[in-house]
Amino acid sequence: MTDKRRQPVLSDAGLSYSKPIIAIDEQGNQRNIELVGERALTIYVDKQEIVTLMTVGAHPELLTLGYLKNQGFVEDIAAIKVVQVDWETEAIAVVTHEAHSDFSEQLKQRTVTTGCGQGTVFGRLMEKLQKIQIPEISIRQSTIYALLDSLKKHNEVYKKAGAVHGCALCSGSQIDFFVEDVGRHNAADAIAGYMWLNDISGADKIFYTTGRLTSEMVIKVTQMGIPVLLSRSGATQMGLQMAQQSGVTLISRAKGKHFLILNGTKNIQLDVTD
Repeated sequence: MTDKRRQPVLSDAGLSYSKPIIAIDEQGNQRNIELVGERALTIYVDKQEIVTLMTVGAHPELLTLGYLKNQGFVEDIAAIKVVQVDWETEAIAVVTHEAHSDFSEQLKQRTVTTGCGQGTVFGRLMEKLQKIQIPEISIRQSTIYALLDSLKKHNEVYKKAGAVHGCALCSGSQIDFFVEDVGRHNAADAIAGYMWLNDISGADKIFYTTGRLTSEMVIKVTQMGIPVLLSRSGATQMGLQMAQQSGVTLISRAKGKHFLILNGTKNIQLDVTD
């Protein structure tokens, strides 16, 4: 278990998701609508610049924690002392207990991925993925339907303003934590940060995303140790290949009473007859 005495001190600088504006429709009438906020946020670890992310800014501290963990910059949350957001400078300062981190070599090796906005996969990450053992889990078809029904109550920002992706950490048909952001990789990282901070195992979880099932999304879910990845959207060929290599059960086009199992068919119990 995580030593709670060594958890980082976090600021609480989340921003509102959207702001109201007046638009003119095709008939010349004024309409009150909302636009999603989008802010740049540069992550610094021990004063070393790591990356600049574009985010709605609702969970900047969790986003930062998840990003650092998923990209392999910090392995143990107990190493982090402070996570402090300053929106005036559009920066987030991460201070470690050692306070002399050097990521210069790691930053030289990175692949830009196809995530919304710009995703990155840093050097040596693929080697670590090969060592992760994904647990097998059996999921009922009826559970998938119940989860999809529960998810209808979320996606609040998308319903009001669009322009975001949503991701959810789920236990069966129950939604444990739901995040929306301008990119699905940001939402996934915020969930990873939430799990890391609260010492939550992914072994019995389902991960839901509104976005495409790309290699990047499969990589993130694999790092979280989550055995099932579910999306209302489609998948890429490399996303499927990564799922086959990692053992993640991959389900696409999940909406209403429809879904496609791309990987892990044996893990899905088809218990609904009509």
